[in-house]
Amino acid sequence: MRKFLLLSLLLFSTSIIAQKKWTLKECVERAIEKNISIKQSELNFVESEINKKNAIGNFLPNLNIGSSHSWNVGLNQDITTGILENITTQFTSMNLNVNVDVLNGLKNIKQLHLANLNILSNKFQLDDMRENISLLVANSFLQILFNKELLKVQKIQYDLSIEDLFKAQELIENGVLPSGDLYEIEANKSSAEKSLIDAENALTLAKLSLTQLILIEDYQEFDIVDENYDLQFSEILNKSPDEIYNYAIENKNEIRVAETNVEIAKKSLELNKSFLQPRLSAFYSFSSRIAYSDRLVGTGDFDFVPIGFVQSTNQPVVAPFQQTIIKGPRSFIDQFDSNKGQNFGLNLSIPVLNNFSTRTNVNRSKVNVERSENLLFQTKLDLQNTINQAYNDAKGSLKAYEASQKSLESRKISFEYAQEKFNLGAIDSYEFSLIKQRFESAQSDLIISKYDLIFKIKVLEFYFGIPLKI
Repeated sequence: MRKFLLLSLLLFSTSIIAQKKWTLKECVERAIEKNISIKQSELNFVESEINKKNAIGNFLPNLNIGSSHSWNVGLNQDITTGILENITTQFTSMNLNVNVDVLNGLKNIKQLHLANLNILSNKFQLDDMRENISLLVANSFLQILFNKELLKVQKIQYDLSIEDLFKAQELIENGVLPSGDLYEIEANKSSAEKSLIDAENALTLAKLSLTQLILIEDYQEFDIVDENYDLQFSEILNKSPDEIYNYAIENKNEIRVAETNVEIAKKSLELNKSFLQPRLSAFYSFSSRIAYSDRLVGTGDFDFVPIGFVQSTNQPVVAPFQQTIIKGPRSFIDQFDSNKGQNFGLNLSIPVLNNFSTRTNVNRSKVNVERSENLLFQTKLDLQNTINQAYNDAKGSLKAYEASQKSLESRKISFEYAQEKFNLGAIDSYEFSLIKQRFESAQSDLIISKYDLIFKIKVLEFYFGIPLKI
């Protein structure tokens, strides 16, 4: 019984997921969350924040602590007698090193400024990517709506073609129409069926396109909300192209990215120039050592005296250069203290000739500044052209939509009149088919012009900062 309940719950949950219909807002949110391009931009932003931490770390001194321990096994000089013997000796050393920049041409400050600019650039790029993906999702969403409406029209036309076929058969049986007209009606039915199949395939492809954007694998079960999206007039059409462009030039992220890249190029130039300046650094090191042998612990347990008489016995010296006087083992702390040493000072480095690499980097940075400035100018020019084109397209689409409305009204009246005449046998099937095809084309043209206008209005609203909403 428990297994049955679990299986029923699983099937019920799967059914709910399959029946879910997505809104535009949900599609956009999922695309922003799952889209690979956006994730890549997010990683670029995270990496720029990591680079900033590295730039901050350049202000801190370099501090290193080291230690080593070694064994010498075999024929070695006894550290207590100076005689070569087969013994084991051990040496331990410890050190601490500190290095800090005093003067480096403000390189650290410029690197920090450059890191901040890179963070800003990656943030703008991320926001721009999200906006572009949102617009792309809206376009795919509208494409599904368009194909749904077109499919409805094709279904109606297919149903009408079946009714026309039945009526034609009755008229032929009653002798009103010649039997040859039946072939024309059957051809119309086949054409309507093909148009219906094409519309179904187009809807499937539109769903596939959107599911790929929002990373949903089961595109066959995917669907969007079935609401009637009527065309609403937008105030954006009352704006001039210059008004839209002036807003976009101040607020669109693609312009901010280009402007920030110019600042990055200039800051990189300053950074490369800093390598031409002298560098002054300070250093400090501390070290000590401890030694051991298998006879006597420590190397500090004896003293060396010059050739002469041993101080404690007043006897001649045996060793050719010096004699060891054993004082006894010394502790770890005593050796560490007696063997310690310190080293500190300043390092000055003045670049004179570095295979022209530093000067070459400076010249290359100057070129990058000019290139970035050119790209900024081109980005602004492209934006202006895009907005002008979108504005003219929207105006043209509005006129086309209004003309399609008038055409559909006329074609509908003509079709209804022709249908009455066909039912009475006043016109043949060929003439009726022509009028019907014109009516179908008018329906399709209205749907196409409607969604073409909707999308072009959304493009203008996108550049004017109006949130996507359908």
